[in-house]
Amino acid sequence: MAAEPSTKAKAWAIFDRIVADAAPNGEHSNPWVKDESGALSYEPDYDTLIKLLGVPLYLKAPTTTGVPALALDVWLSYELRRSGLDADAVWPRPSAPRILPGPIVSLLNKVTAKERDALWKRLQAKTPPTGAAASSANILGKNYLKQVDVVMSNWAAGPELLISTKRMDSSFGKNAANRVEESYGDAKNLRLRHPLAALGFVYGLRSTIFDESPDKAEWLIDLLQKLGREDDAYHAVSLIVIEYGPHLAVDETADDEGDGEDPLVEAGVIETDEADGGQEEYIEQSEIDIALATLPVVELPWERVPVDLRPDRFIAEMIRRVIDATPVNLHKNARARRAEAEPRPLLGAES
Repeated sequence: MAAEPSTKAKAWAIFDRIVADAAPNGEHSNPWVKDESGALSYEPDYDTLIKLLGVPLYLKAPTTTGVPALALDVWLSYELRRSGLDADAVWPRPSAPRILPGPIVSLLNKVTAKERDALWKRLQAKTPPTGAAASSANILGKNYLKQVDVVMSNWAAGPELLISTKRMDSSFGKNAANRVEESYGDAKNLRLRHPLAALGFVYGLRSTIFDESPDKAEWLIDLLQKLGREDDAYHAVSLIVIEYGPHLAVDETADDEGDGEDPLVEAGVIETDEADGGQEEYIEQSEIDIALATLPVVELPWERVPVDLRPDRFIAEMIRRVIDATPVNLHKNARARRAEAEPRPLLGAES
């Protein structure tokens, strides 16, 4: 009898369907709009974000599985593809293997069908060729390797965009602040080795903190705002407040220990037994259909989020920095999408 698929495998299957449905045949809507004055703005697909955020709740996945934060990673990578950035260079990819260098994708498109099948078999194996495919991206900073959640990179330019995500849904003890404080060191580590890369940080926070610890919520928001203003830290920071009913909460009695990441494993100091390849467990399509039909309701109370921490500004700043740091003959599709923005009244984040 086959083993039950892991929570993360189930999550990936549902995430992939949501993203595929949002971009039929790989065609993404243009997120750029111009208001009546002609000012350019980015309009995120919050409907897709809401669906993705419902997946961890449906699966009752605790924070330590990494699945709640993964919902943010999947959405951000989807938005980067919407913006017109090279889909093959943005990780995580919308299919396994999640990390696959663009030149390898190009090679797969140029070989014969027989050769392609053989290569895919190797790449999607439990232990693919080292450096050819992976399930996560570890980026070398000035002093240590750091797992970065959302990446755009290629062999010619190196890392061009690096986004770290954190999620906190319960037990708002000292670790809620620790997640942000740790990010200061991570930002400097990455910034010093990759000064031209657009560097961002996204924090997902459950709305109950405003009732349980309003002083801590105020302090945390202030800290996030300051984190995006430091010259040697992140170029932009975003906060996503997530609201859902108490009956959907996962029981996590201790202080939240983070997103299941081990800093020593990320740094390459100790090895992990977890497979790092492109192989993912198969999930029945009927199971995915049931999940999509019964996803829990999630709300995004934007009135809780200062304007300068909202995702529309965050993503726009990330794209701007990527474009400004490269010559005009690169990222042509992303540049074209900005130029093709339709003049229409800008929809507020609350809509």
